Amino acid sequence: MARIKGALMTRKRRNKILKLAKGYWGSKSKHFKMAKQAVMKSGNYAFTGRKLKKRDFRKLWITRISAQAKVNGINYSKFMNGLKKAGITLNRKMLAEIAVSDKEAFAKLVETAKSAL
Repeated sequence: MARIKGALMTRKRRNKILKLAKGYWGSKSKHFKMAKQAVMKSGNYAFTGRKLKKRDFRKLWITRISAQAKVNGINYSKFMNGLKKAGITLNRKMLAEIAVSDKEAFAKLVETAKSAL
């Protein structure tokens, strides 16, 4: 019986890694061993980056809400507490969007939050 070698799958696996490493500098895009290391490292960076992105956006939204709340004479924590007590369940992303684009509506939300406190 003939011995089956893994040439086809090995080549496919290597080409997949080399395709992911396309555009990398020097031998990282040409040599399989270096390309594999670079792709694994970049995958780790991408994973971390996706987590940091969520953190950064939440920080940005809170900053925008806080700035607009201060303009309306209330601090961020009291504003959020007031909204919670008033039963308004808008998330920070939407509150930040309202704070930037529609200042009158945000002022009404602030008044609602103040009256609930």
